Amino acid sequence: MPTTKTADVVIIGGGIIGAAIARELSKYRLTVVLIEREPDLSTGATKANSGIIHAGFDPEPSSLKGRTNARGNLLYHRLEKELDLEVRWTGSLVVAKTEGELQILRELLARGRQNGVPELEIISGEQVLAREPNLARNITAALWAPTAGVIAPFTAALSFAECAVQNGVRILLNCAAEGFVLENGRIAAVNTNKGQIAARYVINAAGLDAASVSRLAGDDSFTLTPRRGEYLLFDHACTSRLVNTIVFPVPHRLGKGVLVAPTYNGEVFIGPNAENLTGGGDTETTLAGLEFIVKDAGKILPDIPVSAVIAQFAGLRAVAGNDDFIIEHSRLAPGLIQAAGMQSPGLTCAPAVAELITGLLREAGLVLAEKTDFNGAIPPRIRFRHLDCEQKAALIQENPLYGRIICRCETISEAEITAAIHSPCGAKTLDGLKRRVRAGAGRCQSGFCGPRTAGILARELGVGLDELIKEGADSKLYFKKN
Repeated sequence: MPTTKTADVVIIGGGIIGAAIARELSKYRLTVVLIEREPDLSTGATKANSGIIHAGFDPEPSSLKGRTNARGNLLYHRLEKELDLEVRWTGSLVVAKTEGELQILRELLARGRQNGVPELEIISGEQVLAREPNLARNITAALWAPTAGVIAPFTAALSFAECAVQNGVRILLNCAAEGFVLENGRIAAVNTNKGQIAARYVINAAGLDAASVSRLAGDDSFTLTPRRGEYLLFDHACTSRLVNTIVFPVPHRLGKGVLVAPTYNGEVFIGPNAENLTGGGDTETTLAGLEFIVKDAGKILPDIPVSAVIAQFAGLRAVAGNDDFIIEHSRLAPGLIQAAGMQSPGLTCAPAVAELITGLLREAGLVLAEKTDFNGAIPPRIRFRHLDCEQKAALIQENPLYGRIICRCETISEAEITAAIHSPCGAKTLDGLKRRVRAGAGRCQSGFCGPRTAGILARELGVGLDELIKEGADSKLYFKKN
């Protein structure tokens, strides 16, 4: 296979971890290529998770999660405006009802302080209900973490990626790693379905596929278990009956438990459960799983408005055997650096993980000379629905496509849709377009705007409707002919 490209660093995987690493490395005079096997970025764990920027009180201080959680939270606060992040700093509560649970809150408080989480405190049940009057009346106390927040995870990854591209990183979609070339016992190139890429170092940020990618290089030192989490999302109209803050139960061995939380866009969700899977990653929702999360969330929020559900979905997180991140040089494949096992709080930790990976590259001998022209800010996106009447009128005067509302549930204009298609990491699929601008994410779930959105995407890409892809390469649309 002929070498078609050359890079100092190849990143395998275009989720939040790979995108954050790409941006961090774009600060230096390096040739960086990110490859993603799917037609779009962040179609794995990044697209389907709780979207929470955790404060950092949960992980053990000695773990990689503990080392990167509070730091990642701090970095998101710093990057919010620079990367035009869709984030709301709501704070979080871990609620207790019994003396035993109160003792767990005390342990979390001590752990959080050790991890460097600021402003943590235990508040009374009365204070909890003053903040969140719809919660269960028998809550006696809670751990309050004001630095926590909710974020739109897909657009966060997109922001990291767009900034990386702006600073010279090349992103190859529909590009799957198929093997490696070793010379003198170390990685020299990545074989892909689009040709060979010579590389001095390779970062394995392939999410659920990270163990398989590692084995391609001859490193079978770890395995990953898919852990499914199911969610229910509620309509905007019922949010006043729910919560404004992230509300956790006390954690258990499989995770942080079924929580109730707002999204960045103002809906509320409940979930996830935690089910370890064997034989592959199944993202179907199940009746048993959804019944479980309704019952469990009801212990925190007694009045769950099931009739107001507008979407249900499941996501998978990659769980390593030690239940921690794997961030290290491969001992069996020199030149390969692992960034695997990125389950919760991986979204929060992503920018801090990127710093650690950069440190490992420096440690390995890669010269990291800072660029003098690095531009860490991306142009802000126009979100028409958030503007006042005068601002909307001015935009329509400038570009009449802002006055053509395609998605009525979310007030998304044709101008926003076309901008998302032609941006540096533009949408090439219907689901990718939905995640970028929320056309189809509201109450009707594309029932009204779906055909019009498809028409715009086909027009702007210069393809027929029957050539459009919903999500993966094998999800082409079917149109019945009259």
